Order: sequence, then C-alpha cells, then structure tokens
Amino acid sequence: MNEVRLVGDNVEQGIYPFKEAMRIADEQNLDLVEISPNAEPPVCRILDYQKFLYQKKRKEKEQKQNSKKIEIKEIRFGPQTDEHDYSFKLKHAEEFLRDGNKVKSYVFFRGRSILFKEQGELLLARFCNDLAEVGKPEALPKLEGKRMIVIIAPKSK
Repeated sequence: MNEVRLVGDNVEQGIYPFKEAMRIADEQNLDLVEISPNAEPPVCRILDYQKFLYQKKRKEKEQKQNSKKIEIKEIRFGPQTDEHDYSFKLKHAEEFLRDGNKVKSYVFFRGRSILFKEQGELLLARFCNDLAEVGKPEALPKLEGKRMIVIIAPKSK
C-alpha cells in the first residue's frame, strides 16, 4: 500500500503517499483509519478512533432501545366455549393486537372432547374472522396433539 485516498473534516481531500497521510494524522493527534480497503487506492479517514467507537456504541444502544420487542400472548378456548367467555377473550385479543403483540389462540381438547374437532376449527375460524380488522392469521388452524392452534399477527399501520 503506497498511496491512500485521504478524507476527513479538517484535511484537504486527495491521494497522498501512506507516510505523508500518517504524518498528517500524527500532527493533529488523531488516528488514520482505513474505511474502504478494497477501493483503488484504499480510502482512509483521519479521526479520533476512541471517540468513533464510543459514538458507534451509543448509536447501537439507541437503536436497541427504539426497537420494539414483539410478544406472543396466548388465549385458550375449550371446544364448547360459552358466548360470553368468547366475547371477553375476543376483547382481550383485540387489545393485544392493537398493542402490537401477536396472539396465539388455541382450543384445548380434553379426553373425549377431541371428537369435537370441527367445533374447535369453527371457533378459531370465527375468532380470526372477528379479528380481521386488527390482525390477520399467519396460517390456517392446525391440530398439534390435543391443541388446535392459530397465530394472529397485528396488521401493520
């Protein structure tokens, strides 16, 4: 590496010999940092490397704080869930979806109630239909062991 392209705030941009670029950086008590090694000639910037690392870490921390973690809330039904219980659970599911969380709703079959698979499927289909304006199902209801499960994701705003 004989020559480098020098960029920075208080430096005249251009192509310099490597030793000259190092001398300029030393005069300013700053570091010569290689930005783009694959360029021809490689691009270097004069900056305070410790300050650069600190600011980078702060930006990452800020982005992490601003990102929202999506939770999955569960709602459980029985195959013969009463109308009042259904509406109560529906209201809670709407709140969860409006808050930006996913809702995992399932019908739990106990003992011989597995004979009422169709009822469970109808219940979950109705549940998805009633939540259509705030969320959409990720897949059709599917039977896993003694549970019939559907996951509903919130609609993007």
